[in-house]
Amino acid sequence: MSSTPLYHPQFDPIIFSVGIFDLRWYGLMYLIGAAFAYWWGNRQADRDPNWNRDAWQDLLFWGFLALVFGGRIGYILFYQFPAFLDNPLILFSVTQGGMSFHGGLLGVLLALFIFAKKTGRTIWQVGDFVAPLVPIGLGAGRVGNFINGELWGRVTDVPWGMVFYGAGVEPRHPSQLYQAAGEGLLLFLVLWWFSRKPRPTGAIGGLFLLGYGVARFIVEYFREPDAHLGILGVFSMGQWLSLPMIIAGALIIWWAYQGKFYVAPKDETKNKTKKKKAKA
Repeated sequence: MSSTPLYHPQFDPIIFSVGIFDLRWYGLMYLIGAAFAYWWGNRQADRDPNWNRDAWQDLLFWGFLALVFGGRIGYILFYQFPAFLDNPLILFSVTQGGMSFHGGLLGVLLALFIFAKKTGRTIWQVGDFVAPLVPIGLGAGRVGNFINGELWGRVTDVPWGMVFYGAGVEPRHPSQLYQAAGEGLLLFLVLWWFSRKPRPTGAIGGLFLLGYGVARFIVEYFREPDAHLGILGVFSMGQWLSLPMIIAGALIIWWAYQGKFYVAPKDETKNKTKKKKAKA
């Protein structure tokens, strides 16, 4: 073990209070993620002829609600299901923490599907637009986990090992920061680079699923498994939930490059319609 371990600063989870209102670090990280998505999404909408700011902002509002509700419900079902059966009201105990990315993803996918149907787009078009906007919010959320001193890593002897209050006296991986770097900054840079050039419909969204799944699967080897779940067979719960994302992402990218999700540009569709009328 390292002879001089680092110690977690034990930040106060509440930044400040005004009356009954508490601004918490974790909540602030969500706001930062939403603010970045709002700003970057507006930029994309201005450059994409198939989008406008009004449509994007509507999607952001409903997507954010779906993320919060899906994340909470997913956490309870994936990680606290026995406790939920004993006391269903824990679903509403939001002050005790507990959010699942995989649950949030399912909630957002449902919101994207409904939005696509209502606006005449395909789920693949909407997914490609949204995918590059997500990682910064994910990274900010992991920073919030680190500030709260939760979801710490496994015991380690690396020089940057850190002692977390409530996790014993042994240094642990600051796996929250690993996730912030991998699922957040690195994934954003990859998606930003990939989306700078025209790609087949569905490829950008598929790369997000693949990239997040791989990043999460790897970091789970450094993250302490949930005490009440442990290792399920050979993998942690986070790894089992990431495997379908990796497989789905790889398949979507392959199908995208096969032209399975191709959507003709608006002008091309009009030209085809005119040609059919001319032949008639």
